[in-house]
Amino acid sequence: MRVVRAVLRCVPGALALGLLVLCAVMIDRPGPSDSGSTARAAVLPAAAVPVRRADDGAAHSAEAPHIVPRARWLAGSATYHRDPVRYADRVEAVFIHHTDTPNGYDCADTPRIIRDLYTGQAGTKEWDDIGYNFLVDRCGTVYEGRAGGVERAVVGAHTQGFNRNTAGIAAIGTYTQGMPTPTPLTDAIAALAAWKLGLSGVDPRSTVRLVSSNSNSRFEEGTAADFRAISGHRDGYETSCPGLALMSDLPAIREHAARLQKRS
Repeated sequence: MRVVRAVLRCVPGALALGLLVLCAVMIDRPGPSDSGSTARAAVLPAAAVPVRRADDGAAHSAEAPHIVPRARWLAGSATYHRDPVRYADRVEAVFIHHTDTPNGYDCADTPRIIRDLYTGQAGTKEWDDIGYNFLVDRCGTVYEGRAGGVERAVVGAHTQGFNRNTAGIAAIGTYTQGMPTPTPLTDAIAALAAWKLGLSGVDPRSTVRLVSSNSNSRFEEGTAADFRAISGHRDGYETSCPGLALMSDLPAIREHAARLQKRS
């Protein structure tokens, strides 16, 4: 398997735009290979595998959080969306990221931060849109990212090899080891994941099987791999994203999301 390694670092100021500060080298622009393929082999990620399986169609749902529409952060700026929006059948898992940008921002400045990230990806990199489906700031405000409808299974460009049937949620900031993860941020991620997975009847604590569409992921193209329904970017790709601090919060986020779905 061909693996691309990268060292992520916090890039302040104007350099964030040019270097595409959202774990950019670890995110693939979606293409035909994201349509999914027949599994050749079952491979488990290095992380411990839970005992629960997704309970397709179970009557568990969670209340939708307030989601700020993308029109708010676009704010009349140039738009770069080029290709038709692509959809999957359902969202079976979410991948958690961090944007690897400074943490000390004023939450009132979040729209500008997202706009800069969008310009870097869709403008400088010439992607079809911002890669993430959703972004969450340190105050717990959830923003719509990629176009196509927040309730729909929009194929993003956030986790190389596993963009189909998943949603990408980006925590705005840098959450490497030792960095504090604000409670409003992790609570909002849990609420968003609970709602999004609930639309497909997926238990946030469950294991789901996804098929790699790109050999640059941790798994060869066509390989089936088991993931937690709420996983970190690094579970699917050789990267430090979303940072060890946020990775360590994922077990609690899963349990919180399950409670929001009223699961025992």
